[in-house]
Parts: sequence; C-alpha cells; structure tokens
Amino acid sequence: MNNHLVKLEQELAIARARMTSPTTVAPGGEAVAAAKLLLQAAREDQDREGLLRTPERFAKAFVHLCSGYHKTARDVVGEGVFAAEGKGLVAVREVEFYSLCEHHMLPFWGKASVAYYPGELILGLSKIPRIVDLHARRLQVQERLTESIAADIVDLIAPRAIVVQVEAQHLCMMMRGVEKQGSSTTTETVRNVAGISQEELQRLYASLK
Repeated sequence: MNNHLVKLEQELAIARARMTSPTTVAPGGEAVAAAKLLLQAAREDQDREGLLRTPERFAKAFVHLCSGYHKTARDVVGEGVFAAEGKGLVAVREVEFYSLCEHHMLPFWGKASVAYYPGELILGLSKIPRIVDLHARRLQVQERLTESIAADIVDLIAPRAIVVQVEAQHLCMMMRGVEKQGSSTTTETVRNVAGISQEELQRLYASLK
C-alpha cells in the first residue's frame, strides 16, 4: 500500500471517529473526507498544487449549499410578518436561486415567482426570497422546492390564495444523460384558489408574467 493511500485511510478513520462524537466534529469535516475520496475516484494527484486545498474549499461550499437543513421558515422570517392593511394582490417575481439535484448532486438554478392575496397577514417582501433560499439550500427536486415554498407561506400567513411558479435549468440534463442545453423546466403549485373570484384568479396569474 503506497503512502498516499495510507494517509487517506488515516484521514478517513479520523473523520469516522469524529462522526461518533458530535461535540468534536469540525463543520464540514465529513465533506473534506468525501472530497478526498472523490479526487481519489477521479485518479487525481491530490498532492499537486492546484488540489492541495480543494477538499477544504469543497467542504466550505458544500456546508453553505446545504445550510437550509439547519433552519425553518419561521427562523428566516423572524419578525417579518405584519398585519395586512388591505386585500390587494402581492407578487414577488423572478427570485433567483441555486440548488443541488438530489439524484445526482449536480446544480440546478432558476427563478421563483410568488403571488398571493393576503388574508389577515402579509410577509415582508424580503422574506419571500429568504424562504426560497431556505429550501434551495437543501438537496432538492424542483417539484418539492415549489411545493415547500407555498406550504411555508400558507403556514406563516394563511393567504386567501397563492400561486408559486419555478422555472429552472438542470445540469443533470445538460452535462450528462440527454445533454440538452437549451431546455428548462417549469413547475407550479396553487393553494386556496377555489375561494377567489375568476377575475382575481386571472389577475393572480397575470402578475407572474
């Protein structure tokens, strides 16, 4: 067994030991070990200059990209829920997001748009992008991302009606598999629209265009 493999096994043993003792685990420690395994699988020379700090960089990025697991919508919204001063339409369009596909752990990205009619409460406008980011920073599928955004807003402010639309591009379709570069995917969810008029429904959808 060469020195490189011996060193790698020692580092993995340390990472496994840390996993059994949560109070001593450095943030991203497991991701550092995972990055080293990936570099080994790629048959790369981990001692060359360009890769010396790659495992640590990967871990830092991965911890950030998966930071949504450690918060809830109520955490990110905080005190950003207010009494509604009217029943008029609220729309926040084309909130950009970046996420990781849970099937291949490859990036997908796009824009989310939200339109709702308030009930008794409204959200601060910046809180909708925060909710989008909360769910985007988890391993995701686009359909669940769309549903989760709507579910949290319904839970927080109980709008009279809400539509959430997400349009995204997926590297798992562009870099591998069918390798289609120009395709995009649109998902949508609606809640409580049966309780509004046809005119209100039309305005709800028009606000997202």
